[in-house]
Amino acid sequence: MGDWRTDPAFAMCGALVDGADLASFAGGPYDIRAVAATIRPETSDGAVLDDLPWGNFPHGEQTRDAVRLLRTGDGSARNAMGVLIGMCADDSRAAAALAVPFLIRIATDPHHPHRADALGGLAAPARARHFGAASRDELLLHRSGPQQHVLDDYDDYGVEVTGYPAGWSVAAARAAITAGTPVLLPLLNDSDPAMRIGASYALATAADPGHTVRRAFATRFAKEQDPVAMAALVLATAETTRAHPHRPDTAWIRELWQDRAQAPEVRLAAAIGWLCLTDEPAPAALQTTVDALATEERARAMDVLPWMTAVGCGEPGLLRCVHRMLHPEEPEPYDDPWAPLP
Repeated sequence: MGDWRTDPAFAMCGALVDGADLASFAGGPYDIRAVAATIRPETSDGAVLDDLPWGNFPHGEQTRDAVRLLRTGDGSARNAMGVLIGMCADDSRAAAALAVPFLIRIATDPHHPHRADALGGLAAPARARHFGAASRDELLLHRSGPQQHVLDDYDDYGVEVTGYPAGWSVAAARAAITAGTPVLLPLLNDSDPAMRIGASYALATAADPGHTVRRAFATRFAKEQDPVAMAALVLATAETTRAHPHRPDTAWIRELWQDRAQAPEVRLAAAIGWLCLTDEPAPAALQTTVDALATEERARAMDVLPWMTAVGCGEPGLLRCVHRMLHPEEPEPYDDPWAPLP
């Protein structure tokens, strides 16, 4: 990546760090929410791509070039998606948020060779500081918790590594996904399980005042045959429910981990989801269930779930969740100098 400090947006980020009023930039050309709101998935073509002020945001021109490469569909396009995901992992997601409408357009094109890659990455800017977050307090949470060191004008997300307001980036990405919900929902019925999983992951970040997404998850779950895709729907429902509490879904998720007729992957996803939806101590039955089902082999198989991929740090994501949620007193493998290498 290039030096983000050479981007024009550094002037804004530097001003904010020096104490400028964040509200003075709201709605202007450096507000990613305002810029992203001018585009829609159905109009995200090459002309719109080139007309946007990418240079106003850290890594913007690099992001534009990555999106252009993805649109061409050539052999190096997958590397471009890695660039965008890497920006988010490095806590710089403003420009990646601006890319979301274009990624939705690619993901929903049944003939595009890299639609799965686009779908797998378009939700990354919609989740702030989620990489490595595996505790009950952090997983599936759409906010990172109060940031005591930031100005009162900032929301709970604080600032990105560049100094850009992280909440603006996340809001822009989620608004784009919400606007793209009508074209993303059909992907829940795609013939490829990877596409169905990716669609669940993306749609879990959408605003859902009419419960359209929530109902779509339930409808697909009733028909789904792939156990890992079913687990994705459970985690997506739990994430949506954590953002917008819904007691019937919380009760349903609790029933799932208790149901011996469900696939182990479903019961494990439900156990993790339920732990994130309640402050209740983990019941002994849940601990017994998870300890029995969360084998190394199954955990590695479930690493295809993007939630698990994001939290894994040197071990399968499911096992890290189990350690952090049910056995917090034990050192994590990468913190234990005597632990065997994975």
